[in-house]
Amino acid sequence: MPVEFEEYNGNPVIVLKKDENDAYPFRFGLRKAQLILENIDEIKKFVEKNKK
Repeated sequence: MPVEFEEYNGNPVIVLKKDENDAYPFRFGLRKAQLILENIDEIKKFVEKNKK
């Protein structure tokens, strides 16, 4: 999965793509990245419970 780093209004942003041609990548900044890290175990449980 390609990962890129950008800036938005002077703030760092990470961009996650399924592949190089992903038209709708997942972008988020530092605050959301911190929330994800603080809740990674719950996110993993959510994925395991709901993946098909």
